[in-house]
Amino acid sequence: MIAALGLLIGIIAGLVFAPDVPLALQNYLPIAVVAALDAVFGGLRAYLDGIFDDKVFVVSFVSNVVIAAAIVYLGDQLGVGAQLTTGVVVVLGIRIFSNVAAIRRHLFHA
Repeated sequence: MIAALGLLIGIIAGLVFAPDVPLALQNYLPIAVVAALDAVFGGLRAYLDGIFDDKVFVVSFVSNVVIAAAIVYLGDQLGVGAQLTTGVVVVLGIRIFSNVAAIRRHLFHA
């Protein structure tokens, strides 16, 4: 309940304040969002499986975002940022869809 309330407050604050993302960070925002969504759906799957641990979720959330941003940064430095960005999105997208499928099976199989 507290997490849902925090999410709602964060969405409302984002809509009200409409923050601007600096130009230098605009390549990293979509990757950070996809990495965060991967952690959120993984956490929801773990919750439904009865193995959710808040410490594991926080570490997963932060490490997903940091590692994904680091990979894109490395790609930018090597001149292949677009290709590595695509790779990160594909890998995290597969994980997201896998978690969503497991959540769907859990919810509709019961």
